[in-house]
Amino acid sequence: MQLGRQLALMQSATTAQDSILRDYFRVLIKRVWVVLGTLLIIFGATLIATLRSTPIYDAKGSIAINKPDPMLSNLRDGNNSVDYYDPTDLDTEVRILQSDLLALQVIKELNLDRLPEFGGHGMRPSSSLELTTDAIQPDSARATELLGAFKGNLRVLLVPNTRILEIHFRSPNKELAARVVNTLANTYIEQNFKTRFESTMQASDWLSRQLVDLQMKVETSQQKLVRYQKEHNILGIDEKQNITTQKLDELNKELTAAESDRMEKESLYRLAEAGDAESAASVAGAATGSGKSSAASSGLLDKLEAQKADLKVQAAQLGTQFGPAYPKIAQINNQITEIDTQVQLEMKKVTARLRGDYMASLHRENMLRAALEDQKQQDNKLNESAIEYSLLKRDFETNRTLYEGLLQKLKEAGVTAGLRSNNIREVDIARTPGAPAEPNIARNLVFAFALGLSSGIGLAFLLEGLDNTVRTPEQAQAISGLPSLGMIPLGSKIGAEAGAKQGLVVASSKEPVELITQARPQSQMAESYRALRTSLLLTSLGAPPKIILITSALPREGKTTTSVNTAIVLAQKGTRVLLIDADLRRPSIHKALGMGPRVGLSNVLTGGATSQQATVRSPILPNLFILPAGTPPPNPAELMASQQMFDLLAELREQYDHIVIDTPPTLSVTDAVVLSTRSDAVVLVIRSSQTTKPALRRTRDILTQVNARVAGVLLNAVNLNSPDYSYYYEYQGKHGQRYYDESQTDENSIAAASGGA
Repeated sequence: MQLGRQLALMQSATTAQDSILRDYFRVLIKRVWVVLGTLLIIFGATLIATLRSTPIYDAKGSIAINKPDPMLSNLRDGNNSVDYYDPTDLDTEVRILQSDLLALQVIKELNLDRLPEFGGHGMRPSSSLELTTDAIQPDSARATELLGAFKGNLRVLLVPNTRILEIHFRSPNKELAARVVNTLANTYIEQNFKTRFESTMQASDWLSRQLVDLQMKVETSQQKLVRYQKEHNILGIDEKQNITTQKLDELNKELTAAESDRMEKESLYRLAEAGDAESAASVAGAATGSGKSSAASSGLLDKLEAQKADLKVQAAQLGTQFGPAYPKIAQINNQITEIDTQVQLEMKKVTARLRGDYMASLHRENMLRAALEDQKQQDNKLNESAIEYSLLKRDFETNRTLYEGLLQKLKEAGVTAGLRSNNIREVDIARTPGAPAEPNIARNLVFAFALGLSSGIGLAFLLEGLDNTVRTPEQAQAISGLPSLGMIPLGSKIGAEAGAKQGLVVASSKEPVELITQARPQSQMAESYRALRTSLLLTSLGAPPKIILITSALPREGKTTTSVNTAIVLAQKGTRVLLIDADLRRPSIHKALGMGPRVGLSNVLTGGATSQQATVRSPILPNLFILPAGTPPPNPAELMASQQMFDLLAELREQYDHIVIDTPPTLSVTDAVVLSTRSDAVVLVIRSSQTTKPALRRTRDILTQVNARVAGVLLNAVNLNSPDYSYYYEYQGKHGQRYYDESQTDENSIAAASGGA
């Protein structure tokens, strides 16, 4: 089931797509003359305009913009410049080439304002150009006009991935186009050099002014430095700083040594001051390095101590031998006492001498400390002076460096100004063009063909969309919602000539009415009416409709032709058929059948005649009867709605198998609407490519509102050669036309028609 649904969906989608493509193709085939006409008009107009246009020549020259010279860059920068070039510089040069200044210079040099293409009037005196390239007047209308004309023909292009600029100028004069390009290139190169020279000279002037200021600053800073040196006695700040630092270091070392010496001598003095003879002797011996007196004192003390020791030994020996009272022991004790006195005296001398050494060391230490402090103060003062001195010296050296640098730049600027250096060179000069750039005939014609074809196709679809008429039975059925009873093709030329011979035309309406079903029974039109007959007989369930009303939406849609031929084909079936002309305003059936004015329907309804008196047997077929319209009444609508009309139809229903009523158009009068309620079937006739869609809808609405039994819609005057009916030939096949005989005419029918006429 799902597979079947998918296949059905795919088939419907393919059919819809194929239908859309067929519709597009049908529109193009139908409107082929619109497409071809539009194409020919646009193509022809473009061709004429191209051939009549003035040839425009395009001259081209090129220039190269190289990187600046590194040597000159070094001269200007004073250091090694980086190999860098901003890509936007090339765009800037393009804008400069398109500037007003260069344009006015070229205009002035070539006297372009005298040329007609720039709004000139031929040769004039050289003073005619009242423009200046140094001061452009914004409010000058003439300058604006010249610039617009010049820049409108100028193009400057940057060749991708290169430093080459292409200059294009277009002009009807090919020599002038080349001269303009070359003059613009030369002017641009000269202007570039001039700009560089002027910028260098401006820099030189600025440097000169700066040098004067810097020179004054150098002199001022130098005077301050010298004055400060004199005020603070600064001769060589760097050497003096070195001497002061060295002296401070030496004083520090001497102070340390003096402190050590003072502490040593202080310890010796304190030891001697304790009063121990041996210690005093050793101290005196240790102090022998300080002088001869110390050595002598140490030797004397040692000698006295030795004598004292000997005397004590002698006293001890004598006391042991002779006893303590021995006189010589007393003498020895006196000697010992004398020696102690001498030792004490000598110790005092040693102590006094050590004290003097200690005090001398202490004094020396204090002097060194004071000298060190004084040296520190001098060093701090020197540092303070050195700071100010360094600031003044640095300011002087900075100003001098700037002065020397600017002086060097000034000299380099003079050298650079003397060098004619330019990074722009001409690559190709503009040559006189050999062929015009415009008009490009091939391109214009291809464009015209494409534009004409697309415009023609668009116009074809636009006209198709604006076409509000009904063209096919499918459209009629979709718009009205009514069944399609068929279609009647247009008559051929042969049929028209045959009908003219028989006099079968409606003079009042000038609408051709052919008895095609009788004159050419084997024709395609006759077969179409037979198909209509079949559709009508099968529309009603049970018995076929007896009263058949034929109407149309608007006049001249073929309802009378349809009524006559429908009655004929019904009569050809062998049934009794009555054809009633119910168009009391513009009757035409009696004229179509060659019948003169006589009584008819209006006379019957007004009581002037009976139905049998007004009914006439047709000369075409014996079982076809005609009830003409009769004398035109003043109130046809009231007669159609009268009870007499209803009674007449009821009476005639019993006498005939089929009654065909030809009525006026539905939208014009109400006659057809009134009679539609008493009819078994209503046939709505519309004319292909003439009846509008709103008219069809309105007619349907009017008939359905009165509950008329509308059998369907009949499309009349169908042009089967139209692309709208291409499917018709597909259905009939290649040999389908062999079933129809359009050339042969039924001689008996023509004779009968002629005799009846």
